[in-house]
Amino acid sequence: MAQRTQGERAGLSRDIVLQAALDLVDEHGLDALTMRRLGDRLGVEAMTIYHHVPNKDALLDGLVELVFGAATPSSLLAETWQSVLTGFAASLRARLLRHPGIVPLAVTRPAATPEMLRTVEHGLAILHAAGFPVGRALDALNALTVFVVGHVASEIGIANVNRKSLPGSTNQLATLDGSIFPLLTEAARTHEGTDDSERFRFAVDALIVGFGALAETD
Repeated sequence: MAQRTQGERAGLSRDIVLQAALDLVDEHGLDALTMRRLGDRLGVEAMTIYHHVPNKDALLDGLVELVFGAATPSSLLAETWQSVLTGFAASLRARLLRHPGIVPLAVTRPAATPEMLRTVEHGLAILHAAGFPVGRALDALNALTVFVVGHVASEIGIANVNRKSLPGSTNQLATLDGSIFPLLTEAARTHEGTDDSERFRFAVDALIVGFGALAETD
């Protein structure tokens, strides 16, 4: 019988460690994530965690994998490439809004774990099968992902500041002179162009239409 590691004897696995780390970030923010605090949450010495993640960078990469992996549709065989990308974008936005502490990692850390790379490979295969050259397929995936992360970062930032201070905010638009800014005051009156979800869907649809059109010209 193979000898179990200390981490296994403690009832831990990589998945358990990553979920506990994600819970810690959700509750206290990314700056609060240390191996010592994570060990305390899991009821083990910090060194025990290294049996499952070799270092802090691997832990952070694992958190990105956990959030992005859950955002990837699991059944894609009967779907079009457009619906796959639309579903991925909507799911990733929802996951990042649910776990805002991971957004800085999503901005700065590329796909690095084997599971993340398999996810990227799967997306490339779908686009390549639809006629995208490999380079354009990678461009499309990267552009869509960067857009989603940036949009969520903007939403989170807006949620944490006084909306009165935002250029173009509803509060600011309501005070404008309609004779000088007729279109902006109409937007304030109708609330058109101020909904984050509607803006997100519009932009994703536009990106996907553009991906398809440009891929056909290559």
